[in-house]
Amino acid sequence: MLPDRHKVADIIRETAKIEILPLFRKLKDHQIDDKESGEIVTAADIRAEKRLAAALLKFAPDSVTVGEEAVSDNPDILNRLSGDRPVWVIDPLDGTRNFANGKECFAIIIAYCQDGSTIAGWIYDPVNDCMYYGTAGEGAWANDRRLRIPASPDVNKMTGSVSKRHFDRLNKRRPSPDIPGDMIRYRCVGREYTDLALGELHFAEYGMLKPWDHAAGILIHAEAGGFSAYTEDQTPYRPGPTTRKHLLAAANLNEWQVLRELFI
Repeated sequence: MLPDRHKVADIIRETAKIEILPLFRKLKDHQIDDKESGEIVTAADIRAEKRLAAALLKFAPDSVTVGEEAVSDNPDILNRLSGDRPVWVIDPLDGTRNFANGKECFAIIIAYCQDGSTIAGWIYDPVNDCMYYGTAGEGAWANDRRLRIPASPDVNKMTGSVSKRHFDRLNKRRPSPDIPGDMIRYRCVGREYTDLALGELHFAEYGMLKPWDHAAGILIHAEAGGFSAYTEDQTPYRPGPTTRKHLLAAANLNEWQVLRELFI
């Protein structure tokens, strides 16, 4: 049974209002810690994940949660994605370093998964109060506006999200008609996916495939008309453990196939 999109959106908005926005540009040093991975975590991440997990489990008692901060403490929690119960995949504050640095590029990401597939996804931009949402087979929206990715420009006029390794390699070949004109990184995957669904970002390639970063975004992007797959074998993304290491999202299959040649 699909969760009520509006009720989940209300939970997300309330969490941002109570746990995240009051700390934006007001974090104290003791509210920021380093993780073993080299990333940082703030009091807002921890408080938001606890509130989201409790509210979502209450809303759907037969479900379980996989939260970024919970997995950081106990990696075995990831195994829940291989079980037969519905799973809420939670990124309580995507773009934590942006948030800690006072930059407005951050988001809350929630995915609802079952049997190895993402059924519904939400990405919330608290600063602009914009809720992006998608349901498998039923479309994607930004608030109440239906999303449909527009036609992309030629490759050398595209803007894409590219890892530093690929940026350094491709930048040496510019200018060229087969090299993207602008290659960037938001440091907030959720906001990259929303811009992909809007057509403001034309493609994105990723090598860090954590489910809380990608499960919701891939679905929303696909429901807006986009295409994504692992570059190794063109199989579709699925949340959970994988031996594949590279993911590429583009506006459609044809563009994906052209861009793939840059990343293999």
